[in-house]
Amino acid sequence: MNAAARHILLVEDEPGLVLTLTDRLRREGFEVTAARDGYAAVDLGQRRHFDLVLLDIMLPGQSGYEVCAQLRRSDTRTPILMLTARGAVEDRVFGLRLGADDYVQKPFEMSELVARIHALLRRATPTVRQMHIGRALVNFDAGTVTAGGETLDVSAQSLRLLEYLVEHSGQTVTRETLLTKVWGHKSAPSTRTVDVHIAWLRRALEQDPKAPRHIVTVHAVGYRFDP
Repeated sequence: MNAAARHILLVEDEPGLVLTLTDRLRREGFEVTAARDGYAAVDLGQRRHFDLVLLDIMLPGQSGYEVCAQLRRSDTRTPILMLTARGAVEDRVFGLRLGADDYVQKPFEMSELVARIHALLRRATPTVRQMHIGRALVNFDAGTVTAGGETLDVSAQSLRLLEYLVEHSGQTVTRETLLTKVWGHKSAPSTRTVDVHIAWLRRALEQDPKAPRHIVTVHAVGYRFDP
C-alpha cells in the first residue's frame, strides 16, 4: 500500500458493512483500520493518527456520540463523519454540536459517502503555498521554481497541474480528471497533454526524472504525488 495513503478509522459494528466499506475505501486508495465498538474506537483514536474518522452512532460499549465527544477532547482537527440511521434533525444537530464535521444517513449511496470523505479531507488539508519537491523549491503564490539558486523555466499551466496533484497528495488522479480540473473540458484535446506536462515537471523537479520519486505514474490510470 502506498505510504502516503490517507488513513481512515472506521467505527462500525455490523460485520457486513465493515467488509463492504473497507473494500470500497481501499479501492479508493485509502488505508482502513476498523473498530467494532466505542471503547476500541477511542483507544485507537487516541493512540494513533488518522486522517478521518468514519463513525457509526449505534455502537456497543459506547455510543458514537460518546466516542465523538472523547475524540474531540483530545484532537480538534481530525474530521469526523458520522453514520446515522436516525432521521430526526435533533439527532444530527446533536452530533454536530459534539464536534462531528458531517453526517451521512443510512442507507446511503457509496458514491455519496466517498464524495463526502474527499470533501472533508480537502477542507482539513491546508493548501501548500511553498514546498521543497525533489531538487527544487516551488512557490505557488509567486509562480516560481528554483534550484541551486537559479529560477527554472516552468510554465504556469505546469504549476497548476503540480498544485492540483499536491492538493490531492497520496491519491491517484486520472488523466481525464486532470484535463477537467486543470485545463477545463474543452481546452486540452487529449490525455497526451497531461503526459507532456508531467515530463516537463519531472525534468525540473526530480533528482532522476527517469525514476521519479514524487510524481509517480500509476499504470493505465494516471498520476499520484508522493510527498
